[in-house]
Amino acid sequence: MNNTETPTAESGQHTTSGHTGSPFPLGSERGALRRPFSGRMLAGVAAGLAHYFGVDVTLVRIAFVVLTVVGGAGIPLYLAGLLLIPEEGSDQSMASSLIDSLQSRSRS
Repeated sequence: MNNTETPTAESGQHTTSGHTGSPFPLGSERGALRRPFSGRMLAGVAAGLAHYFGVDVTLVRIAFVVLTVVGGAGIPLYLAGLLLIPEEGSDQSMASSLIDSLQSRSRS
């Protein structure tokens, strides 16, 4: 492990410093989840998830294929990502814009 332990003078307890070993950026270091315009094959769901989690896009695509073949969940999950993950440059997903338009229609 890359952590180093150093005793503190006052308490005698050990504190840990250094790299945590987590492959995922935490907090504000991680950007917003978006479907990018570049690197797409279909709608950018796999590319957006790969960028967000800091993994190779090929692994995410393989996971969708395996989930589709093994239990059939890959296609519904991809479609859910398409509806719920906003496009790059947008703050609103397809699902939220559809809900907003339906709500504005019902108010009229």
